Amino acid sequence: MKPDDLRRRLEFYQDIGVKTLYRQPAAPQARETEQVETGEAETAGAPAAAAEQPSINLPPLAPAGDTLPRILEDIGDCRRCRLNEGRNKIVFGVGNERAPLVFVGEGPGADEDAQGIPFVGRAGQLLTQMIEGTAKKEGIELRREDIYICNVVKCRPPENRTPEADEMEICGQFLHRQLSAIAPKAICALGGTAARALTGRKEGVTKMRGKWLEWRGIPVMVSYHPSYLLRPYNQDAKREAWEDLKKVLHFVYD
Repeated sequence: MKPDDLRRRLEFYQDIGVKTLYRQPAAPQARETEQVETGEAETAGAPAAAAEQPSINLPPLAPAGDTLPRILEDIGDCRRCRLNEGRNKIVFGVGNERAPLVFVGEGPGADEDAQGIPFVGRAGQLLTQMIEGTAKKEGIELRREDIYICNVVKCRPPENRTPEADEMEICGQFLHRQLSAIAPKAICALGGTAARALTGRKEGVTKMRGKWLEWRGIPVMVSYHPSYLLRPYNQDAKREAWEDLKKVLHFVYD
């Protein structure tokens, strides 16, 4: 089995709560042959002892004591998928490394690719206003630098297209390590791509938003991506996104 296939299978087992695997016991004929060859034949008429099933504990999907600097070092000058071909900078993440709340977007845009920092363009400015403005109205002391922000993919897709499945899978291992290292109280998935990457669900963002879903035991609130809210005809979406943000802020900081 290839390493990537093994990683995906182990990840699947851990997602469904399986912590231990068991080896298939040897067939009776094989055990009898082994006993004869080693001089351990059973006494005639005596019942065979119950075969023990040796267990194999699943290895962790991330190194023990994983940290954000270590993950960034492991990414290096990443050439693992085609997104590296047009990128300027890898956009890893920014914010409080011990944040109780993490926002996850889809991927870097032009401004992010130029600066190497997620959510610094128009959509990022709107996100900052939403976080800080909503927190202030709700009586919560919170600044952008108090939370952590990252994306599913770390390199800008050409023409800001939606990341493809293999690109998201390759980069997803680093996103999962980021989230595991931070261990936030909650995650806010911005847009359908981030929501599907974290939850595995196939619905559109309008059906998932405002609901508590889950990523490996951590609550996930799905909301609209700020770039969607910049469109002038999405007034209802702006109100809904504000409600989503209020819900996640009170859950984390009350």
